[in-house]
Amino acid sequence: MPQSPVIRAAYRARAAAAEIAPLPRSVKDDVLLAIADALEVRTAEIVEANAEDVARAREAGTGATVIDRLTLTPERIRAIAGDVRDVAALPDPVGEIVRGSTLPNGIDLRQVRVPLGVVGIIYEARPNVTVDAAALCLKAGNAVLLRGSSSASASNLALVTVLRDAVGGAGLPADSVQLVPGEGREPVRELMRARGMVDVLIPRGGASLIRTVVEEATVPVIETGTGNCHVYVDAETDLAMAVEILINSKAQRPSVCNAAETLLVHQDVAEAFLPLALRALAEAGVTVHGDERVRELAERVDSGATVVEATAEDWETEYLSHDIAAAVVDSLDAAVAHIRLWSSGHTEAIVTTSQAAARRFTQLVDSTTVAVNASTRFTDGGQFGFGAEIGISTQKLHARGPMGLPELTSTKYVVTGDGHVRGGPRPSR
Repeated sequence: MPQSPVIRAAYRARAAAAEIAPLPRSVKDDVLLAIADALEVRTAEIVEANAEDVARAREAGTGATVIDRLTLTPERIRAIAGDVRDVAALPDPVGEIVRGSTLPNGIDLRQVRVPLGVVGIIYEARPNVTVDAAALCLKAGNAVLLRGSSSASASNLALVTVLRDAVGGAGLPADSVQLVPGEGREPVRELMRARGMVDVLIPRGGASLIRTVVEEATVPVIETGTGNCHVYVDAETDLAMAVEILINSKAQRPSVCNAAETLLVHQDVAEAFLPLALRALAEAGVTVHGDERVRELAERVDSGATVVEATAEDWETEYLSHDIAAAVVDSLDAAVAHIRLWSSGHTEAIVTTSQAAARRFTQLVDSTTVAVNASTRFTDGGQFGFGAEIGISTQKLHARGPMGLPELTSTKYVVTGDGHVRGGPRPSR
């Protein structure tokens, strides 16, 4: 039976992955530096291709936020090239000894990091992900199959052409980096079901994309979840600090997954805090979707804020916009209960001057990241000092939280003996 283009691409990626896996860091770094140089040299053709995608998006009436994500400028391409150089400067996780010991029988046991193999990335209209994902996968010794959205098709084709030329020119298999061939949904389905040829899938995008990949894939999936993040202002708090953290969490960049989407305020501090918060949110252009107690207080305070009635849907919504849900809660435990019910498990923050409250909150909240007196916006591989990230995993198996280079590896055990056989005496030599 003839193989489809997607399966053939997966086989080529698997062959390439076998060649990349044993390479030393110096070779992989040279490839990444070649990629960075090529991006800068060929900026004009990338920008020209990107202009096609942007023009098509504008004709389709695409929103300004999505168009901004889609757009590549010479300055942005220089920044992407700089990010690739930063990845090259990171330590190589492959070969790292995770743990090891000499067993009582004299066997030497080592658990070492190894590449995952073939990584499939399914993502939406962010062409920078094309380069970021390829660089991270190559550094970790993996081949990568890239499937971006049709809205960035010209940009992704131009970028992958540059990447493949640079990789091949540096002596590695060009098939280390491939676009998944074909149009429409069927090639994506084939990628998701290429179990045994693709080792792991990583979806990056909105809730609908992630849910589709998780539910339909037979290939193992690392779920990079949506970000319904919460800021809880405790009864004992520094009001000025709480306002600053809230505004940074919500308004510094509202279209990203680590932006806050819900504000919870302890009833004992609501009268003092909410007027300050509402004014600050109004200045930031944020619409508040408030519960009854928030709305009652807003009616009594001249804050200038736009406050509308919150529905059950608001508590589960990742707005990615200048909107925030807000509620007054009776206690810290009530805040935790609300978070457990509605959170996507991404990032939650508490603002408090009570060490006991901070300790209880961090113990009870089950999300990838719990911030104490810090913005939710810090949940990011770069901010955590990882250098870069492939995504933020909200699941609990293999990887959780920002995924850097180590999370793009698996491990294997290396057992070294000296004629050892199980059940026999230890060799004497």
